[in-house]
Amino acid sequence: MDNLISLLTTTEGRIGRQQWWIGIVTLVVISIVASIVLGLISMGNATLFAWLAVILNLALVWPSYCVGIKRRHDRDNNGTDLKILIAGSVLLNLLTATGIGSTMTDMGGTMVPVPSIWLGAINLIFAIFAIYMLVQLGFLKGTTGANSYGPDPLDAAA
Repeated sequence: MDNLISLLTTTEGRIGRQQWWIGIVTLVVISIVASIVLGLISMGNATLFAWLAVILNLALVWPSYCVGIKRRHDRDNNGTDLKILIAGSVLLNLLTATGIGSTMTDMGGTMVPVPSIWLGAINLIFAIFAIYMLVQLGFLKGTTGANSYGPDPLDAAA
C-alpha cells in the first residue's frame, strides 16, 4: 500500500510500464466509482454533474501527474508533453462544464449540449495527442540503464 501511495503522490525517480499501468488502472477505478457517486449526488442535473466532474478532474490532476512524470522520466524526458496533456484535459473539462463552444439541442424532449465545429476539432486533436501519449507512457520501453532522472527501475527490481 505504501508503494501505491508513493506512486500516486511523489514525482521523483522513474517507473516502468507495469507500475504506470497499475497507477492508471487505480486512477480509472477511482474515477469510475467517484463518477457514479457524483451521478447519484447530481440526480440527473447535467450542469451540476459537469461541475462535479471538474472538481473530480482537479482532484485527480496531482496523482495523474505523479504517475505520468515518473514514466516520462523513465524515457529520459522532462514531461512537458505530459503537462500539455493534463492542462488540455482540465481545459476541455472546463469548456464542457461552462457550455462554452456548445449549443443546446432538443433531443426528444431533453436538451443536450452539442459541441460546435471548433470544439469538435479541438477534441479530435486532443484525442490524437492523448493516443500519442498513451503509446509513450504505456507501451514504449524506458531508457536502459541510468539516465538523468535516476537508475533503471528494471535493474532496481532485480
